[in-house]
Amino acid sequence: MKRIVSIQDISCFGKCSLTVALPIISAMGIEACPVPTAVLSTHTGGFTGYTYRDLTNDIPSIADHWKSLDLKFDAVATGYLGSFEQIKIVSDFFDKFKTDDNLIIVDPVMGDKGHFYAGFTEDFALEMKKLCSKADVIVPNLTEAAQLLDEDYIDSGYDEKYIKNLLIRLSNLGSKIVVLTGVSFDDNSQGVMSYNRETGEFSSYFNENIPGYFHSTGDIFSSTLCGALVKGFDMGKAVRIAVDFTVDCIKHTLGSEKEHWYAVKFEECIPDLIEMIK
Repeated sequence: MKRIVSIQDISCFGKCSLTVALPIISAMGIEACPVPTAVLSTHTGGFTGYTYRDLTNDIPSIADHWKSLDLKFDAVATGYLGSFEQIKIVSDFFDKFKTDDNLIIVDPVMGDKGHFYAGFTEDFALEMKKLCSKADVIVPNLTEAAQLLDEDYIDSGYDEKYIKNLLIRLSNLGSKIVVLTGVSFDDNSQGVMSYNRETGEFSSYFNENIPGYFHSTGDIFSSTLCGALVKGFDMGKAVRIAVDFTVDCIKHTLGSEKEHWYAVKFEECIPDLIEMIK
């Protein structure tokens, strides 16, 4: 059985990060191996008064124990990392478990809609660049692309030439493949463009643009993409599966946003995902 390590926080309520990654990876027939960086009572997107327990100091011990067991993994994927120390520890984790045959996938979670998430700064983006340099695949959104490249965020009015230039410069940070999310050239469609630095190939895939802001969709996309790549799908097919599943999750939530403002109802779409990967 294939195995994926997912390194990110776990929110006990709110459906994001590990609470999204673990069921999606498992549903794809892959063993999910969590490394929680923190435990929160809820996610931070709209909730107040949430509890937070930092687990940074536990990560090296987990890694050392796994190494003593000679465990092997088909991919190591990261999501939200909350501190400079966690980036350094995760970088060491990569060194311990990287092989010629597995994938390192970094989702450089730092911001959205042109702004850093609370607690993140330009200095954090500099450290995230170093982590991205060790990845085989990075999955930034347009905001994070601008943060990694230390330039102004452009939310609309760009063309394909601009996106291709972004992708090339992001790949120069060191990763083999860049998958850029949230790309839209018109009001009706939104999707992904990717670039393979080794082959020089660009690819893209778009689906329906659904207005609104939906929590957890980035985590859903990156987890599904990681699972599809580990299942052996090529990048083009993996991106299509991840985009279509994310859109499916959003559509299943439309009409019930009042009750599910904290995350999309991805659980209802798991049977669709299983069909997609058959």
